[in-house]
Amino acid sequence: MNVPAALPSPTQRDPAWVGRLFWTLAALVLLWPLAVATEFRPWVLFEQKNREVTGQFLASFLPPAHDPAFLVMVARETWRTVAIATAGMTLALVVALPLTLLATRVLSVSALSGRMARLPWFVRQLARWALVALRSVPELVWALVFVRVVGLGPTAGVLAIALTYGGMLGKVYAEILESGEDHATRSLLRNGSSRLQAFSYGLLPQNAAELTSYTVYRWECAIRSSVVLGFVGAGGLGQQMDNSMKMFNGGEVLTMLAVFVALVALADRISAGLRRALG
Repeated sequence: MNVPAALPSPTQRDPAWVGRLFWTLAALVLLWPLAVATEFRPWVLFEQKNREVTGQFLASFLPPAHDPAFLVMVARETWRTVAIATAGMTLALVVALPLTLLATRVLSVSALSGRMARLPWFVRQLARWALVALRSVPELVWALVFVRVVGLGPTAGVLAIALTYGGMLGKVYAEILESGEDHATRSLLRNGSSRLQAFSYGLLPQNAAELTSYTVYRWECAIRSSVVLGFVGAGGLGQQMDNSMKMFNGGEVLTMLAVFVALVALADRISAGLRRALG
């Protein structure tokens, strides 16, 4: 005789399953018109004609290029890509740090009384608007602008990363500094310390690990961005990859893609190691 399975006890049931089911259905209802608006149809990838085209395209990548002269060129452009990212991040720090000091409310002397004076408030808003403007324009757009101004080459990529990442760094730096403990900073300001002294001895010591961790993460992102910027003539590995794609040389593209993946993986390991070291 078949014994019916025992019903789960009330303690075994998920008490929130109704809410989870509701929000899942609500998300699907909201995402459906977005998928329709973007004409998102992934199933076309599996049609017979598209499968054939995809197979021919992937076959053109084999075998990967391994000519010694080509590999030397790839190594040189890989180093240039890292240099573009690092130089861009250095200039981004030059842009971000002054704006961070101006945008951070806790560093305002007039705010010690509870309400910031009109002029410091206006200066703080200007700094925040400047950060918004810088990070609102993607680095790819800045690169297109600078390629027209300074010509093809790494200079355009460095400047593009510096402006966009300067806005990103300044915004996050200000939020990190304002979210921490500000008692020591306020005490320094009340006793006559300058804004820079209050930052150096009050805010920086307790937030140094988080600030450094985010900076290293952004450097890793800048390496990826520098490759993308090469497709608009900003130099580096991306520009060489674009040239090979235009010449339908799939073997060279595959080699550079492998180098790019290795470069990003190395940058990820370095940044992860630094984050662990900073605790």
